[in-house]
Amino acid sequence: MAEKLTIKEIAKLCGISVSTVSRAINNHYDINPETKKKVQEVIDKYGYVPNNSARNLKLNDSRNVAVLVKGITNPFFTSMLKIFEAECSRHEYSLVLQHVEDQADEVDVAASLEKEKRLNGIIFLGGNPMESREKLSKIQAPYVFCSIAVSDKKAMEKYSYVAIDDRKEARKLVNYLIKAGRKRIAILSAVDTDESIGSLRLAGYCDALGTAGIAVDPSLIVRPDNPETTYTHENGYEGIQKLLKSKTPFDAVFAISDSIAVGATRALRDSGLRVPEDVAVAGFDGLDLTKYLVPSLTTLEQPVEKMAYESATALFDAIQDPEAEKHHVIYEGDLRVREST
Repeated sequence: MAEKLTIKEIAKLCGISVSTVSRAINNHYDINPETKKKVQEVIDKYGYVPNNSARNLKLNDSRNVAVLVKGITNPFFTSMLKIFEAECSRHEYSLVLQHVEDQADEVDVAASLEKEKRLNGIIFLGGNPMESREKLSKIQAPYVFCSIAVSDKKAMEKYSYVAIDDRKEARKLVNYLIKAGRKRIAILSAVDTDESIGSLRLAGYCDALGTAGIAVDPSLIVRPDNPETTYTHENGYEGIQKLLKSKTPFDAVFAISDSIAVGATRALRDSGLRVPEDVAVAGFDGLDLTKYLVPSLTTLEQPVEKMAYESATALFDAIQDPEAEKHHVIYEGDLRVREST
């Protein structure tokens, strides 16, 4: 049995899931010490050798994991990349970081990179790779979706993904603004062709207004001129300028990212408006800098570290065992109410 022992057999012997066995083998941070000990005892007894040893041998000992980032201008991804790099290093893999332009197809980029770098695994960070479902089937390396739009869970059953419910969390934030007495809430959104998280956060905004009996006013939906600059300070600044120039009355701003909110706050102050007395401002993501702004920014905080670790775990589970269970993880966000509202 020593030569044929698989990770699935270890799971069966220990009475736990394949995913838990993989976490124990890879010394994951959240593994129970007793579970780890149980797994180690089985490994010691039967002499388990990880399946991916042979796989890596066939790939001329290449040990590369790629992270494809769509929306590199969004600093929300920066702390995630640090965790991915650390996890790759811990598993003795090299990290290949690839920026994907907004108009490019990330799946095409992944397929090309897979051939060039002989990738062992891929993390799609941001974007909407599900748009290219047929092309995904041609990618041989295991892959995980992180921080992408999850609007149809059934359609994504065969894929591993880690995300938040963007629509629900945006609704939560706008509900708070409404309960705080704000009735004319503008949204600094994404371009109208966006089919990723921007569209879901806009949908959550509309949901909250509808529930409160407030009609959606198209003049309060502000979109960037260029999709490449969506998640930037400049977009937030220019968005407020557009609102002020249109003379559309508003008493609150929901920016679909903290970076946009930072630019929006500056534009309001430069225009002589007080935050939050005249206009409340709320962002989305929970960037660390939001705590130190003046005024500090109300935001919907995403559990960045948990999302990054879970995504890395899902990927290395799949590299370890191609038949490992898929990870379907939707985290809750935290509403951080601060001075800007």
